[in-house]
Amino acid sequence: MRILAIARNTFRENIRDKILYNLILFALIMILSSVALGQLTLGHEDKVIVDLGLTSISVFGTLIAIFIGISLVHKEIEKRTVHALLAKPVHRAEFIAGKFLGLLFTLFINTAIMTAGLILTLMWHGGAGLQGYLRLLPAVYLIFLSLSLTTALALLFSTFSTPALSALFTFFLWVIGHFNYDLREFGRLTKSGALQSLCTTLYYLLPNFANFELIGSQNVIQGAAYYRPIDAAAVGWVSVYGALYGAILLGIAAAVFSRRDFK
Repeated sequence: MRILAIARNTFRENIRDKILYNLILFALIMILSSVALGQLTLGHEDKVIVDLGLTSISVFGTLIAIFIGISLVHKEIEKRTVHALLAKPVHRAEFIAGKFLGLLFTLFINTAIMTAGLILTLMWHGGAGLQGYLRLLPAVYLIFLSLSLTTALALLFSTFSTPALSALFTFFLWVIGHFNYDLREFGRLTKSGALQSLCTTLYYLLPNFANFELIGSQNVIQGAAYYRPIDAAAVGWVSVYGALYGAILLGIAAAVFSRRDFK
């Protein structure tokens, strides 16, 4: 119950943040502008709308996860509200878990709003049919998993760093996480055993965001644009990966936050 109470308060704080509405507005504008871009193609308007729409959801969702996630803990420390909260029978791990769940629910609502905007745009343009709309949902789900992992990263860095550095660290790992496969292949191409071992270790240690964008050899967003089905087993594996990696990040964040001295 304490975790849910913290999550509820975090959600209420997040929805008052003006940057949240600005980013959602920009995402919806991008989705609507895809209609104009779609007119430049012949017979591929729906594909352009879906491609640009899902990309907007991913990019602006990531910005929301980073900019709000990095301030979750720092804001409480700066305002000294964390002292009053932790003076109550609330474990610091519960505080971290509640903050994470609050932001996760915020991201869920934002993603749902942007997805609804995409579907309404498709319906206004002519509609892709019920089957087409349903095939968008796995892609949106994978985007949400990626945003959840980004949130866990931002929350981890916010427990011991400033918002500026937390944003920088999270963004760098988000970028690097899209090139994990290239990092491993680079290690294989080198003739140095030590360098190959280092690249392989980093491949497994760093968050692999490419898992949420590539299912087998199929790009998730492009596959959704052509309304292709996504392998359910692969989506299940990616879900397990995201849950386990996110749990590890939250565990580290709770351990770091538990050792902080607020005196």
